Amino acid sequence: MALPILHAHPLSSCCQKVLIAARVLGVALDEHMLNLGDPAQREMLQAVSPAGKMPVLVDQGRAVAETSIIIEYLQLQLAGEGARLIPEDTDAALAVRFWDRFSDFYVMTPMQALTAELLKPDGERSEAAAAAARSLLLKSYAAMNRQLEERTWLAGEGFSMADCAAAPALFYAVAYVPVPGDQAHLLAYFERLMAHAAVAAVVDAARPWFKYFPGRAGLSARFYTPEA
Repeated sequence: MALPILHAHPLSSCCQKVLIAARVLGVALDEHMLNLGDPAQREMLQAVSPAGKMPVLVDQGRAVAETSIIIEYLQLQLAGEGARLIPEDTDAALAVRFWDRFSDFYVMTPMQALTAELLKPDGERSEAAAAAARSLLLKSYAAMNRQLEERTWLAGEGFSMADCAAAPALFYAVAYVPVPGDQAHLLAYFERLMAHAAVAAVVDAARPWFKYFPGRAGLSARFYTPEA
């Protein structure tokens, strides 16, 4: 049987979220790297994704879009025995879904807004938009730091979909807005994320592409050095 196809790009935070999840769940994927500069690939993406956005999973002719939905599909249909990123317990599952959404909306989204500003020509950049994004990131960091006071992972003691979302979002966000030094719980959590085998593997696979990340100047030297 053919492997499920993931249309993605290794530099994309959204794609990294799914790639981390697939590794944790033990799902092998046929990764098709997208080049959105190619009109044919853009047309293909529009055909399989209602919003025309990556990543998109295609499994036996069925297309699944949106990162959290893809991860749920991987767990329900393809995961190794006993592998879970969303708990069976209803309350625990709600907490995972909440912090997954929090990471996407309040960490990844402002990070992407800062990236978008850097991609604009000098005269078209909005300092007000950038300042709003930086402010939201700081508020989000503070909320995550409080959440992590008595937890190993973002939604509890087990690595979950919430951490799959937080890892790439924080990885790129801290390049723009470092976590304040007094937020020890979040700083320690970031180190746990980077040391997690699935996260480390996905970050390592993305290294050749970090030179194209607009915020690369803020990346730690352990992840990216221009000379390399």
